[in-house]
Amino acid sequence: MGAQMRVYRQRIRSVQATKKITRAMELIAASRVVKARQAVERSTPYAVSLTRAISALATYSNVEHVLTTEREKPRRVAVVILTSDRGLAGSYSVNAIKKSQELIEHLSGAGLEPVPFLVGRKAVSYYKFRRREYAQEWSGFTDSPTFEAAKEIGDRLTEEFMKGSEEGGVDEVHIVYTLFRNMVTQEPRVVRLLPLEVVEGELDEEAGGNDLLPLYEFEPSAEQVLDALLPKYITARIFNALLQSAASELAARQRAMKSATDNAEELIKKYTRLANQARQAEITQEISEIVGGASALADAG
Repeated sequence: MGAQMRVYRQRIRSVQATKKITRAMELIAASRVVKARQAVERSTPYAVSLTRAISALATYSNVEHVLTTEREKPRRVAVVILTSDRGLAGSYSVNAIKKSQELIEHLSGAGLEPVPFLVGRKAVSYYKFRRREYAQEWSGFTDSPTFEAAKEIGDRLTEEFMKGSEEGGVDEVHIVYTLFRNMVTQEPRVVRLLPLEVVEGELDEEAGGNDLLPLYEFEPSAEQVLDALLPKYITARIFNALLQSAASELAARQRAMKSATDNAEELIKKYTRLANQARQAEITQEISEIVGGASALADAG
């Protein structure tokens, strides 16, 4: 009984130490997700308005721009996958990778060659473990993305798109990220960045605005406006996707750590009850031995 008691007490101490860690991580994620949500709220209206402006220009003008024109025979497609650098965030990274795999299978089935671009160590580990090839990786900023990181990713994707598949580049650019709706709901999504895909009704779904494209007058010319706006559009959409994913990661981590903390409390209660039962059995056995010894002495006398 004594050995069993020691085992239960050791397990209780171990679970209590784990509970302190998960509780601390839950509080850190809860404090950081507030700033992440504010960053999403500041970034989304700008990205949506910029997308609507370029979509209106591409729809209502006769200008053919390389970044808005469909390639006749696309062959290679860039797939940008946004995951986290760290774990302990539930199924956040798994869902994004699963969504990207569905996209890759769909592209492969259509006769296209997917070219993965990875953001976050989880995606990099996934590809390296399975010895799969990818074009480039970025990591170290997923939970607090910067505009400079978004610009670096955007510049590389634009460069690959401008080259085209004939010169070793790509003909389309898709991005897989996690849309932050609220603290409970985060949805993995796929968006085609290049060439610009005009889908009325979905342009400002994230902002909840009107889906009718506005009419603009462009000066000095629509082509010059496109040349100036498209690089900003790509960077803004990537930055917004990074911010959405960061907020989703922190929300998922908070929920995961709260669940781990609750499970630790249940384990502590369970092991405490088992330890009490073992202690009670030990006391009962000692009393039985004492009573038995007393009876034996009485009979001998």
